[in-house]
Amino acid sequence: MERVLVGELMDDPGVDPAELARALAYIRGVNRLLFGTRACLHHLERWSRRWPKDAEIRVLDVGTGSADIPLAIVRWARERGRRVHITAIDNHEKTLDVARGRVREAGAEGAIELLSADALTLEARFAPGSFDYAHAGLFLHHLQTPDAGRVLGAMHRLSRRGVIWNDLVRSRWGAVAVHAILVGQPRMVKHDAVASVRAGFTRAEAERMARDVGAPHLRWRTWLLHRFTLAGERPDAWDTRDGDRP
Repeated sequence: MERVLVGELMDDPGVDPAELARALAYIRGVNRLLFGTRACLHHLERWSRRWPKDAEIRVLDVGTGSADIPLAIVRWARERGRRVHITAIDNHEKTLDVARGRVREAGAEGAIELLSADALTLEARFAPGSFDYAHAGLFLHHLQTPDAGRVLGAMHRLSRRGVIWNDLVRSRWGAVAVHAILVGQPRMVKHDAVASVRAGFTRAEAERMARDVGAPHLRWRTWLLHRFTLAGERPDAWDTRDGDRP
């Protein structure tokens, strides 16, 4: 399948708030039940074995949507006695309104900072190495391939430790499967889910992008055939030389 990028209805600034809320709830369910959230936490769990116990880990979440994965990270960290601070960005104001409400309901305002920002301008807003880790879940497939590469490169440069790119595998099997699980879903959910699969990435494409941005240490892993992470820590992620904090 060739990569086809079609505008998703939920990205329209004039989207109906009720329809948007239903679409975001669907995405939360997909992340929770079909390994999106678990994939992110898997990498953090493994990497956290090297974290100093008193360190506050700084995370950048790009294209946060309704902030479900940042909220899951906060819950995960609290259960383990870890401290995290997540800067979660999105450029869709109505989506951010939903995220603000969910963060407020969870009492996580101190751990999650929600910002309106364009992912293509991240490096104008944050200095290199401003975060320990950068994560993007179900976001880069919204972008043309060169722009997706730009954002992946920015995530790599803005994070001192590692990157998690969490997205959809583009395949004919995935296209068939998504039609099957969309029975009974609202029009927006159906349209955007199909568009997302058609805009996903293959392993070869993702790994090529990682090499192009100078991050060959990022490794591909498939989750339930339809989902992938391209993730890894820098080889010197916790090197304490040159003034790096432990």
